Amino acid sequence: MAYDWVPKTKLGKSVMNGEITSLDKIFEQGYKITEPEIVEKLLPGLKTEIVFIGGSPGKGGGIKRTPTRRTARMHRSGRRYKISALVIAGNEDGYVGIGKAVGTENRIAIEKATKLAKINIIPVQRGCGSWECNCHGTHSIPFTTSGKSGSNKIVLMPAPKGIGLCIGDEGKKLMRLAGIRDIWVKSYGNTRARVNFLSALFNVFKNINKTKT
Repeated sequence: MAYDWVPKTKLGKSVMNGEITSLDKIFEQGYKITEPEIVEKLLPGLKTEIVFIGGSPGKGGGIKRTPTRRTARMHRSGRRYKISALVIAGNEDGYVGIGKAVGTENRIAIEKATKLAKINIIPVQRGCGSWECNCHGTHSIPFTTSGKSGSNKIVLMPAPKGIGLCIGDEGKKLMRLAGIRDIWVKSYGNTRARVNFLSALFNVFKNINKTKT
């Protein structure tokens, strides 16, 4: 975190002064996080992952995945390009967030997406809802829940220990940073649209938080 951070909000000043020392208190009191430095200070072990949402033609007709996606619009002065990036942030222990941003360069888009991922961070309600395990641990989720984004619908189901993450590589990034180690997944729709796919997964965690256990 930048040491020259000057808080601009009341919440940021409370965090800087040590009046608020945990994200749990922020969510309990319903504060809205608008400064990424708040999350950086309260979660020192925060990690980020870039989701490969772009692609370029590869050898043999395949697609070579890239960290960013470039789109072009035609203007009178010529083509104008925009770069999109999707970033996941989490501490691998019950907090995760995602952020999508657009910029004129790869670096700018990734930096903006990283800041949004930190601002959008939420607590992840973990548990062991699998009847095959019933260990009362936090390696999975407490119950079956679904989420939707665009044409994508994702259903997450509790899995016993040792099953692992039964999901694609980009989905595994979100699960690992959220602190989930075992999960069953059912997906519907165009799951190759990675932005909607990851957004649907993130919505599952939001829906879990809406249900009190």
